[in-house]
Amino acid sequence: MTTWLPGGTVAERIRERFPDAVEAADAEAVRVKPERLLEVARFLRDDPELALEMATNVTAVDWEDYFEVVYHLQSITKNHMVTLKVRPPDYEDPEVPSVTSVWWGAHLQECEVYDLMGIKFGGHPNLRRLFLWEGFAGWPLRKSFLQVGQGAFHPGLPHFPKEGGERGVISGPRWTEQEPGWRPLPSPGVRPPEERRPYGHQQMGPVTPPQVDRERA
Repeated sequence: MTTWLPGGTVAERIRERFPDAVEAADAEAVRVKPERLLEVARFLRDDPELALEMATNVTAVDWEDYFEVVYHLQSITKNHMVTLKVRPPDYEDPEVPSVTSVWWGAHLQECEVYDLMGIKFGGHPNLRRLFLWEGFAGWPLRKSFLQVGQGAFHPGLPHFPKEGGERGVISGPRWTEQEPGWRPLPSPGVRPPEERRPYGHQQMGPVTPPQVDRERA
């Protein structure tokens, strides 16, 4: 069974080699300084006790006033995993070093984070949008992509860039105030709440067995 190493244990191991690289650590993860990320990553991969040969997952979190890039690292030989974190120093233009030179498996995962969160990875060999097209305005997984107004969520964009108007150009307000009592239209085929019947077999009528053609049977 694969085990997760506590962040504090990994932090102590890192400090033995890089005394000033660790910013914080807890039971679940260790966070390092962005400018020390690459050398720490190589150490985590090459250290015989840790031997974290694989980056199984690279993702990011928007905490509204800062971003956090999260790496889930795995050792096949030791059968353990580690959570490594790093915070880009600039929230308005976030960037951290790419770890593709250490773990090539992070190649497309960094593209995905860039595509949906807008975090750049310096030194990436081909950083590009992965799911959305070039020219798409905004980063859909950022908290700022959704705006709150009158107690309801409103899309951060009035429409996708290719829906009318010039290609790749957003026109109109970022979001529009709605009248009191406004609610989104239900999906096709979904009844409004007041027309829905409660769950349970008590709402069903008697079941009539199908007629059987006994001559053919």
